[in-house]
Amino acid sequence: MSHNRNSRTRLLTAAATVAAAALSLTAYSTGATAHAEGARAAGAAKAKAAVTCQGSNTKTVAAPVSRPVNHMMLTVTNTGSVPCNLYHYPAVQFGEAQSVPPVIEASKPQAVVTLAPKESGYASVNLSAADGSGSNGHTEKSLTVWFQGRTADEDVPAAAHPSLPAKGVYIDDSIKVTYWQSTFEDAIIW
Repeated sequence: MSHNRNSRTRLLTAAATVAAAALSLTAYSTGATAHAEGARAAGAAKAKAAVTCQGSNTKTVAAPVSRPVNHMMLTVTNTGSVPCNLYHYPAVQFGEAQSVPPVIEASKPQAVVTLAPKESGYASVNLSAADGSGSNGHTEKSLTVWFQGRTADEDVPAAAHPSLPAKGVYIDDSIKVTYWQSTFEDAIIW
């Protein structure tokens, strides 16, 4: 009887050891699977990580608006397959201008504007003083829109060259731009 009891004890101990080993293998397998799935998800997220918007992955349209007077709206649409970020504000160059207009600091949004594929972002260009107080007024027929990177030293090589109306646009020394905005309404109020 003592022999049977020892055999049963050994048998139960062995069964418990096998069950514990099986459970730990299952946990390891599940952990390894979770790790592999996490790595795949991280890879997919990295593949969809946002890039900097620029002329080569967007379409830019420049359109004068009727109100407010002397304003033009820049609309940038992401034509790429991954999200892109519109950093800071557009550096617009009309004709052969040697400098870019200043930005309206009060228009700075709380976050970077990120465009999913086919989404648009906006910036308003105040072309001239509505009351005529601006100086050196003239008509320009060409526009280059330079994009900015996250930092000042990031090279963003591809500019956009949107068409202007055939008659051109009138600008003067009071010209200024807004930061990029996520909605038309947020851009036009400046």
